[in-house]
Amino acid sequence: MLKQTGTLIILGLTTMFVFGSCSQGNNNQETQADASSGPTKKDSLPLIRPQEKKHFESAVVLTKGGTNAEAYFSHDGKKLIYQKAWEEAGIPCDQMFIMFLNDDGSPDTTYMISNGKGKCTCGFFLPGDTLVIFSSTMAYDSTCPERIRRYKGKYVWQLDPNYEIFVATLDGKIVRRLTNNKYYDAEAVVSPLGNRILFTSTRDGDIDLYLMNLDGTNVKRLTHRKGYEGGAFFSPDGSMIVFRAYYPETEEEMKEYEELLAQNLVAPSKTEIFLMDTNGNVIRQVTDLGGANWAPYFHPSGKKIIFSSNHKAVKEGKKFPFNLYMINIDGTGLEQITYDSEFDAFPMFSPDGKWLVFESSRVSNSIRQLDIILVKWKD
Repeated sequence: MLKQTGTLIILGLTTMFVFGSCSQGNNNQETQADASSGPTKKDSLPLIRPQEKKHFESAVVLTKGGTNAEAYFSHDGKKLIYQKAWEEAGIPCDQMFIMFLNDDGSPDTTYMISNGKGKCTCGFFLPGDTLVIFSSTMAYDSTCPERIRRYKGKYVWQLDPNYEIFVATLDGKIVRRLTNNKYYDAEAVVSPLGNRILFTSTRDGDIDLYLMNLDGTNVKRLTHRKGYEGGAFFSPDGSMIVFRAYYPETEEEMKEYEELLAQNLVAPSKTEIFLMDTNGNVIRQVTDLGGANWAPYFHPSGKKIIFSSNHKAVKEGKKFPFNLYMINIDGTGLEQITYDSEFDAFPMFSPDGKWLVFESSRVSNSIRQLDIILVKWKD
């Protein structure tokens, strides 16, 4: 494996990439860009807000500069895979990076594994931590795709049909292409049992969740209700799946949903958290908070779910802030975890439960910048 020493290496600065080539991968930066609060000055604020000390023992900022998002742990908890866009550094749209972590949680080696072609999103480690999966548009276009944030005045996410799922080594060599259909295939994660991949796709005319084998075979559709299901993760024992969903309830909502879907778009402003088993049987709706409740992930105990939400802001007639919350899997015991003034999202616990990683605007002076925060967790 090709390995560079030091902190972040932005190969785009030399206009040369020496390496070979998710909820929703680009949601974070576009959500940030849609904020209306304007630039902020946060240098005087502590990294850990006073209300966060209940669960945050210490914190490390792993990145600086650009938009960094969807940082997910390897199975051994010693590495992260994430996506980064930083136009000023020669990375105009998201590319995939690997970061090695020291025992104290500080960043060690960091390097880009995608080839700079197209746009990449939703990286995840395969069992053994020597291979990763991620989605990319590189098979169809080497340039960055057009970024659509609004449709008829409504804030939207893109479901780019050029996203396909690939398997790569840690030095960026593509060893397998898992999907090949010109539909949106992304948001892929691996079961903790190490046997199946869970992902989101539009291949059957709606936005649904699917399972497939690690080699891309035996694809099974899990969800069939009309509406948007995505951003899914397995429970620690592999028996349950948590996901975000939006189901149109009125004729007007359904008409708008179908019109957006025909344009490969979805409006994410009304989503709730659901649980189902691995056969696609819905166990329960976990949240009923209003606003956007998304980016769910299981607590290592399997009894709680951490997620991002703006439900408090929505009740006040605002869109922001987004903060992290935790809730029991039966929908009780809602607890606010973070208290930022703008944006915290994409939480993930390390397999041993000692660390929580998430992305935040709390250390930047621009709401268009997200950095990866790693905190030492205490229950």
